[in-house]
Amino acid sequence: MEISHLKIDQEQSLKQALELLDKNGMGTLFVLDTTEQLVGVITDGDIRRFLLEHNDLQYKVDEVMNTSFVSLSVNADNASILGHISRKIKLIPLIDDTGRLVDYASIDKLHNIPISSPLLAGNELKYITECIKTNWISSQGKFVKSFEHLFEEYHEGFSAIAVSNGTVALHLALEALGVGEGDEVIVPDLTFAASVNAVIYAGATPVLADVDKDTWNIDLNHVERLIGPKTKAIMPVHLYGLPCAMDGLVALAEKHNLLIVEDCAEALGSRYNDRPVGVFGDAGTFSFFGNKTITTGEGGMIVFKDKKVAERAAMLRDHGMSKTRRYWHDEVGFNYRLTNMQAAVGVAQFERLHEFVDSKRKNAAIYDRYLTKVPFFKTPAVLEGLYNSYWLYTFMVTDEAPFTREELMEHLKNKAVETRPVFYPLHVMPPYTNYGKAAQLENAAQISACGISLPSAVSLTEEEVTYICECIMDFVEENATVKTEKLKNK
Repeated sequence: MEISHLKIDQEQSLKQALELLDKNGMGTLFVLDTTEQLVGVITDGDIRRFLLEHNDLQYKVDEVMNTSFVSLSVNADNASILGHISRKIKLIPLIDDTGRLVDYASIDKLHNIPISSPLLAGNELKYITECIKTNWISSQGKFVKSFEHLFEEYHEGFSAIAVSNGTVALHLALEALGVGEGDEVIVPDLTFAASVNAVIYAGATPVLADVDKDTWNIDLNHVERLIGPKTKAIMPVHLYGLPCAMDGLVALAEKHNLLIVEDCAEALGSRYNDRPVGVFGDAGTFSFFGNKTITTGEGGMIVFKDKKVAERAAMLRDHGMSKTRRYWHDEVGFNYRLTNMQAAVGVAQFERLHEFVDSKRKNAAIYDRYLTKVPFFKTPAVLEGLYNSYWLYTFMVTDEAPFTREELMEHLKNKAVETRPVFYPLHVMPPYTNYGKAAQLENAAQISACGISLPSAVSLTEEEVTYICECIMDFVEENATVKTEKLKNK
């Protein structure tokens, strides 16, 4: 409904107001003066009650309108809007700084709730300003080292190397560990393509493993069956923030003398047996893309168990240049450096990591409270010892549901709620069809076909999460009722 269909001049008559109400069907009009300032609200109920007493449609709107109305700034967030909507108040006028009517909000017309968005309300601006004032804006400067040091402290003293994004973090980790041509790396079939791409960049061959049907993470039993004479490494991915059960993978790697590169792009803040992810293998990699728990816009980090491997990675990151002989290249390297300005944002973001993870976990608990009541929804199993940071809250719509995942996503889209499907399994996409056998990757295919992620931004409020849940529950109830009626009529 356009805002123009909800406006009326205070000098117009009640008859004209009723005609407008009949056209818009919304039950409410916003009353304006000659300068377009919002001066009142009038409803069909207001007019009905007035007519019962006066029985005259020629009265002006300003004689009947309600001047004790609720309005919000046009910049109001969803939490404020949802906090004011009630059974009595279904439309809220949104005004600018001068009091002029700009738009309106309702339960069906909220600001779009994104799947993820950064929260840059800490020291980000302060630290970037320092970079600009001191001219340290490139890859040299104190914030790069500070950012690396924060990761080293958090990750049990592992050596940290800051890089330009999460994908190159994986590639550089593999290169520094000596993974290359003739080697095979076992990668889960259900993950973002960066995981498998990095293996290919390194010249190695990816081998796709299925995922566990309950946790959605790499299936240890399938991994063991895939190990062969060319296997050099395993790349577990802590999918959507849920840690893999690393004890079994570590034992398997030790048994076969394999490297482990943990892809922690989605799992900063997650823990396994009270240890941070990234410290169970030979290297752990992280991403700071704009949708991650902490962000630098683009950026990544690697933590290495072996300090000498980390030193080699630092050399390779900086064009392969010698650390003791300027402009002398020991190896063919890469330009994978993070700028001081990006690192400045990263430091400010890391200062609030615990706050961000706590927020995500609290919102996940609200989702759980609603969605676990639905018999045809299934969330990944959080086993003992797994501490999920809930990068994205994700669940499956099972085959027993009276609706499809796509129908639920379309419903939420119409309610201003962004969702996204689970990643495609790698083996179905053209570049990766030769790296796995479909018959052995059925769990990944099933989860991909039915999985859906809900908004999980660190800025998401309790009111917004509750609204999303209620939208889902209304949809479930409506579709369950329709199915029941169909069964009765058979």
